[in-house]
Amino acid sequence: MKNRFFYLLLFLTFFATNGMAQDFSKYFTDKTLRINYTFTGDVSKQDIAVDELCVEPRWWGKRNRLTEVPMEGNGQIIVKDHATGAVIYRNSFSTLFQEWLSYPEAQTTRKSFENVFLVPMPLKKADVTVELYNNHRQIITQMTHTVDPTDILIRHTGYKDVTPYETLQMPDDTARCIRIAYIAEGYQPSEMPLFIKDVKEAMEAMFAHEPFKSLRNRFHIVAVKAPSVDSGTSEPRAGIWKNTALHSHFDTFYSERYLTTLHLKDLHEWLAGIPYEHIIVLVNTTTYGGGGILNSYNLTAAHHPKTKPVVVHEFGHSFAGLADEYAYEAEAIPMYPKDTEPWEANITTLKDFHSKWENMLDKRTKIPTPLNPKHMEKVGVYEGAGYSLKGVYRAFQDCRMRTNENPEFCPVCRRQIERVIRFYTE
Repeated sequence: MKNRFFYLLLFLTFFATNGMAQDFSKYFTDKTLRINYTFTGDVSKQDIAVDELCVEPRWWGKRNRLTEVPMEGNGQIIVKDHATGAVIYRNSFSTLFQEWLSYPEAQTTRKSFENVFLVPMPLKKADVTVELYNNHRQIITQMTHTVDPTDILIRHTGYKDVTPYETLQMPDDTARCIRIAYIAEGYQPSEMPLFIKDVKEAMEAMFAHEPFKSLRNRFHIVAVKAPSVDSGTSEPRAGIWKNTALHSHFDTFYSERYLTTLHLKDLHEWLAGIPYEHIIVLVNTTTYGGGGILNSYNLTAAHHPKTKPVVVHEFGHSFAGLADEYAYEAEAIPMYPKDTEPWEANITTLKDFHSKWENMLDKRTKIPTPLNPKHMEKVGVYEGAGYSLKGVYRAFQDCRMRTNENPEFCPVCRRQIERVIRFYTE
């Protein structure tokens, strides 16, 4: 009863603040404010600093439900009207910096990471707050700064010399759609026809999955031809370093197949002036790897036999905030404390299972649910998810978020993806 009262109070507070910010033109102009931050620190202390403010010609993100988020994330950016203190925009995110804090290196070394967030350009002075959460869903650091839209040092970008791009799909309604930019990484100018071919294949792989397939007409897709000097990507373990548009590399956090880019300012500079909100980076390599970070980017090797399932899996992370459902024999990364309910919709520690897929269970379903090859299509509560063999549970015996071999998302993941699509487009 106490928990239900808390969530009711939270909902009422949330609703009250939301109602003040639904008129886009009251608080914003049709431009994008891009804020570059530096996140720095170690496991004991974290700091946030503003690096640079940029303005781009158009705003391509949400214009409705401005103060709502479809998932909590590992952090949030919150914009308030400076004069009244009213929340006028909010978005959630995850970062490589927060993931790195769970690795042993963060115990002894301080490091800095680039992070870039897009918000609509305020008409008047606004206060911007960035909050970072730990894996107990508690704020570990935050900072607030004031943005004056008349500031002459806000750099204009995307008004000329825009990176060449092709539009591959238009939505039925350009006012209510989801904009995805595929961007080339490790493709030389002569390889751009190959890049366009790769994008089309990756795009069709995504739209072969429900609910993307049924709601395909709500997506705007562009392919951005960012040129690289060298072909391919860097492989530090092999001593191979390439000069590419985004300076991507394998061996992120010394994990061999973890392919990422840490150069988020370069990423967004290549995209300046282009209609985008969500980003899929295709890397010109045959080596297996990739990564997906909520509301940051999905980055996938383009020429491995498993590219198609991987790009879809990683978009599950970056777009819908889905968690990995596989487990390791030895849990090297304690991402999900057993005393805290994860915010991700597709895993649970049973601390607040009522908020997850409890309403999708058959009344006779045992919790936890024993594995049974005869009931592969049964929604249950199966132990082993979120990198943990014990104490973290998933909804289905197999899913696109668990293995590359499974051909589709499970019902719980499909429901979450559809919720996010409808959040942005209805």
